[in-house]
Amino acid sequence: MAMATTTRRNFNKAAGLLLAGLLSMSLQAAPIDDLVMAAELDDGYSVTRLLLSGLDANRKDARGRLALEIAIREDSSKALDALMNAPGLDVNSPNAKGETPLMMAALKGRLDWVQKLVKRGAAINREGWTPLHYACSGPDNGVAAWLLSQGAAIDARSPNGSTPLMLAAGYGAIDLPAFLLKAGADASLRNEQGLAAADFVVRAGREDLHQKLMPKLR
Repeated sequence: MAMATTTRRNFNKAAGLLLAGLLSMSLQAAPIDDLVMAAELDDGYSVTRLLLSGLDANRKDARGRLALEIAIREDSSKALDALMNAPGLDVNSPNAKGETPLMMAALKGRLDWVQKLVKRGAAINREGWTPLHYACSGPDNGVAAWLLSQGAAIDARSPNGSTPLMLAAGYGAIDLPAFLLKAGADASLRNEQGLAAADFVVRAGREDLHQKLMPKLR
């Protein structure tokens, strides 16, 4: 009987310690979860309030997400502006896919966000995929031209050797390939699959670009 009582007490003590630990972890995680949620809902007031309380904007929430990443993904302009005022904000921290905030903003064609991020220290050139690659894959809205004016490598190579011109030819804004060619992009380069920018036009079935650009891309 005494042994059974002791065993129960030890079990209850261990369970109590485990519960206390879980509660402590939950309490520690809650504020950063609130920050990411505020960013998702574009609640700039709550973002500012949480940051003023001393919360680190560079911490990830329970799902491994960063507030800055979520603000850009969800087009949360007010939340983004609030986050950009956070001291020590790391504007180069990549998400789970290896994308930096600048790459995500470039893909959306948000020149205003791109400029704000670069002003805060976002890297324009990096190994592998670059913000220029991403700008050339989306609506652009002047992002590619601005990045080039700030020193972006026009023939940057992705991990598989693709260049911004290839992505513009296959996926980007209709006028972007011609702009990149005029700016000095090398149409003769090929990626690891042996594809050049001209092949991206053909594979994408972009008839609007085919007649206009194929002579220049060959």
